[in-house]
Amino acid sequence: MTDLTMAHWMYLAGTLLIILTMLFRQNVLVPSLLMTFLVGWMYTGTLVEGLQATFSASLTAASELFNIFLIITVMTALLQSLKALQADERMIRPFGYIMTNGHTSFWVLAFITYCISLFFWPTPAVPLVGAILLPVAIKAGLPPLATGVAMAIAGQGMALSSDYIIKIAPMLSATAAGVDTAEVADKALILSLITGITALLLAYFRIRKKISSPSIVHLERWNGNDAPSEAHSGKKPRFSILFAILVPAAFLVVVIYMAYTAFSNTASLEGGAGAALIGGTAILLMIAAAIAYSWKQSLHNVSDHLVDGFTFAFRAMGPVIPIAGFFFLGSGEISARIFGLEDAAGAPSFLFDLVEAGQNYIPENPIFAGFGLLIVGMVTGLDGSGFSGLPLVGALSGALAPAVGMDASTLAAIGQMGAVWVGGGTLIAWSSIVAIAGFARVPVMELVRQCFIPVVIGLLLSTTIGIWLL
Repeated sequence: MTDLTMAHWMYLAGTLLIILTMLFRQNVLVPSLLMTFLVGWMYTGTLVEGLQATFSASLTAASELFNIFLIITVMTALLQSLKALQADERMIRPFGYIMTNGHTSFWVLAFITYCISLFFWPTPAVPLVGAILLPVAIKAGLPPLATGVAMAIAGQGMALSSDYIIKIAPMLSATAAGVDTAEVADKALILSLITGITALLLAYFRIRKKISSPSIVHLERWNGNDAPSEAHSGKKPRFSILFAILVPAAFLVVVIYMAYTAFSNTASLEGGAGAALIGGTAILLMIAAAIAYSWKQSLHNVSDHLVDGFTFAFRAMGPVIPIAGFFFLGSGEISARIFGLEDAAGAPSFLFDLVEAGQNYIPENPIFAGFGLLIVGMVTGLDGSGFSGLPLVGALSGALAPAVGMDASTLAAIGQMGAVWVGGGTLIAWSSIVAIAGFARVPVMELVRQCFIPVVIGLLLSTTIGIWLL
């Protein structure tokens, strides 16, 4: 086990300070930057390199998160081009027959997000749902923040924490625990459903009184207008109907193709590959819509749409970068890039070193072991990955199971819940939840706060059930 240094304790102090600042509903940007500097200074031993690490951490975080920023930019640009054609209203109109009000919209949004995320992971699911269904839900009276909560809990939490179809998460947990992947996957599915359904119910009861009657005014306000645009009451542009059909049809083809690759012998397009396919499709659709609107001004319009998309993405999500930079110090692979080390194996891994140092303090009792694994998983998820801590919680599960008389697969599934629900994107603002906040156009920190209580209660309930029944 790695000996803890002053830099480790400084990292722990920084983590506690940031969590405490979040609980007091204050901005954590300044504490993140200052603690990054202090950790870098303590680790390198020089003031100059500590200052360099402060900048490098944010630069590295920006490169790690840029794919999320880019997909927000592209989808925002596409929506801008469709809005110019007034195809956005026509495109969402059919879904209005299902999502008739804010109450049904919440559950339909959660169900569709869960289904797509279960097969392809949330990364490609978010832009798909965000582009087509979010405007429908907003128009139906569901507050933008509630749309983000439904998508985050259903996709980033419930679907990703079980990863039942693709099975990368249970494979990582099971391999380290020395048990069969199917055992962990089956139990993780049960625990994820308990956690997710509990969290969705609690979240719904918290926001149900804020749901308004359906009105186009909600959509106009969400789009940045205080009142309905007069242009929308006049004659629709010539290609409005065409693109209202073409855009959903194109994304449907993408979904079908992704499903085909997932169930055939070809490589599946989950995660980043799926998001890249959706992003590329959106770019071509945006260009086509700009040409259809005015081919003479299309070159300028495409540029303007992309600039507006980048401006929106960085204005809304930019503050997340320095926060992520601090927590990326806890991952050995990424911290090597931050400190400019050629040998990643020798890079500091502050977060995992701290967890390993505390593992011996978990009492040999089923209740303590179960909740201890949940907490360990949640701590490892603070790096914003969700999957990077699974080998650790799996190994701990295999070691603790015989001593406490529990099944190792149960402990591994519990630890997997903690790691993925936190790091996968429901409880920390520097994870991929920033994409959901971007599409919902809500502050990411507020979205995390809304998810916090329902998700934590769901995790406590599922862990209790897992200890006693699984």
